Amino acid sequence: MRRTVRALALASLLLLGAGIAPAAADPAPTPPPAPAPGVLGDGQYPRLVRLDSGAIVASLTTHDDRGDVTRIMESTDEGVSFHPIGEVRDPEAVSGQCCATIFEMPQQVGTLRAGTLLWAGTVGYLAGPDSKVAIKVWSSSDGGRTWTPLGVAARSPGNGGVWEPEFTVDAGLLWLYYADETESPRHSQVLSRVATLDGMNWWGRHIVQANDQQSLRPGMATIARLPDGRLASTHEMCETGRDRCTPYLKFSDTGLWWGNGTTDPGIQVVADDGSRLKHSPFLTAIAGGPHGTRLVLGGQALIDRDGKRDGRSGRVLLVNDNYGLGPWFEIAAPVPVPDPKADTCANYSSPLLPVDGGANLLQIAVTLKDGVCTARFAKGPVGPH
Repeated sequence: MRRTVRALALASLLLLGAGIAPAAADPAPTPPPAPAPGVLGDGQYPRLVRLDSGAIVASLTTHDDRGDVTRIMESTDEGVSFHPIGEVRDPEAVSGQCCATIFEMPQQVGTLRAGTLLWAGTVGYLAGPDSKVAIKVWSSSDGGRTWTPLGVAARSPGNGGVWEPEFTVDAGLLWLYYADETESPRHSQVLSRVATLDGMNWWGRHIVQANDQQSLRPGMATIARLPDGRLASTHEMCETGRDRCTPYLKFSDTGLWWGNGTTDPGIQVVADDGSRLKHSPFLTAIAGGPHGTRLVLGGQALIDRDGKRDGRSGRVLLVNDNYGLGPWFEIAAPVPVPDPKADTCANYSSPLLPVDGGANLLQIAVTLKDGVCTARFAKGPVGPH
């Protein structure tokens, strides 16, 4: 080996002495540009879930001549493509439907078998000023192809609404968290939850997040299971009459108790440059980072340390490897949505799902063009390891 190295060095010196320079190394190839996001369809409030079978199911709320409906789509190639497989059409959706979610039962709970796919959404909010808004629950035993109504998880008495459902399983029960306006006038909005053993009968409603200041509105909870088995949740904290809505993060060992109590808002999410996400946070967790857990958080918009709209708004996600403590760093959003506005369309509640063994994130985000909300999907890396 030493003789070979000396011979190569001598040859190089002879070439230089003869006025012949060694050939320059070929430049590193330019990586190909990321493919353009795929189109899922026209609609709002998309959701993603990984089934135990390995397939990925997406949902999207849209509208046709029969009223509002949730389209169900499936991917069997890790989010490269999607195809339609079913729909959920609740009778009360003719008077409005929004903010639906999907969830696969990870284990049997009561009569709900492991692998059952659940849908929940808010319906009936356009029925009039005293609408008794409901969160309805449907189930599917065939991966989202056919659906059966189960029950009503929550219904308002006519003052305010019930919004943005989110499922989780803990302590042998199926729980549904939701934004709850029925505590007015004491609270403008709280986060409540109810429990069930069959999806038909829901009980035990209680508040899990509130604020002593009446005008503050916690809402839009998302919950992620951590690699160590614990739970992390995020919610926005909005204020009536002010465009605030920044995200907070809380943890639970069992899902029964969160943070330091009902009025503890949790950890405010702030990037290392002082910027913050705003509106409709969505949290996911993957294995990674020095402590084994990487949290990735999306939001509709980004503001700088002075509260002004940041030029990166709609283009970045925030990442933390220290269980939410300390600053968060940014990575590129797989589906960039330039300068989204504070409405329920562009980049509103954009879901994230780890794919490709945790190497990438799949995102669905809605863009607004010519008055049409179109959901697009793409994958991107989860950041440095």
